[in-house]
Amino acid sequence: MTSPLVKLGLTSGQLGLDQPQPTNRTRSREAEARDILQIAARSNLSALEIAGYSPHSETLLNTLLPRPNPFRITLFTARADRGPDYVEAELRAQMRRLGVDRVHAVLTPGASELFGVHGMALWERLQALRDAGLCEKIGMSVYASDDPVRLARRFRPDIVQAPASLLDQRLLLDGTLARLAGVGIEVHLRAIFLNGLLFLPPDRAPSHLKSAASRISRARRLIAEGRSDPLQAALGFALSRPEAAVVLVGVSSAAEMSAVVAAAANPPPDLDWDEMAIDDPTVLEPGQWAAA
Repeated sequence: MTSPLVKLGLTSGQLGLDQPQPTNRTRSREAEARDILQIAARSNLSALEIAGYSPHSETLLNTLLPRPNPFRITLFTARADRGPDYVEAELRAQMRRLGVDRVHAVLTPGASELFGVHGMALWERLQALRDAGLCEKIGMSVYASDDPVRLARRFRPDIVQAPASLLDQRLLLDGTLARLAGVGIEVHLRAIFLNGLLFLPPDRAPSHLKSAASRISRARRLIAEGRSDPLQAALGFALSRPEAAVVLVGVSSAAEMSAVVAAAANPPPDLDWDEMAIDDPTVLEPGQWAAA
């Protein structure tokens, strides 16, 4: 039986290498990040997504990566509004800073990038870079509201990265991700913890999320009755999805990375996943939280 850890990937977003060192931490962010990457490598995590870092932090990350690098690296393009030449130059500069000649995938950071003035030129440039061997696959990051199937028909990406979790099952329940996987597109799941919402006690939820408090409380109760915990349930749900080729997680400490690996290595709990789904877009789309 294949280990569920084969599907698990790490996103660099919470490593914090761009942030100042907190005064209440005894270990540096660099030491923590190095240990996180080492644990991920020893645990045979397959993918490393690198996004939103400064040039300095990318250079620093290069020094922290295990050698030889065991990860299939995914990068994101710069915004398309500066044109494909700029996007390509930035990608190549980023790869030099990371010390890699080739990456597994390059994704656009959102579907909207493909519908601007330079959108089609950007996509054609990514196709050319793939054909030239700079990357193995190209794709896009999407939201549930982007109509991913329509996007896939138009652009024919190799990879679609989308949000899905035991709370946010929209793209699973409507068959979107199954249709994408069914035509050979590599589906990457992100936001499987929904910004930590499942871990937050309902009575501590922000005021604009109070409408979901009863659903979150119910989900936590079902998880507890199933003799599981939110971390194991969230990971078990995502890793057990046949649509998913990669399940991305973000952690900020080596202890969190170890806990994720331990939880992911266990069989998924036997829970009624359907009973945990929420359908309120104000709750499910963190981009709307600030405006709610």
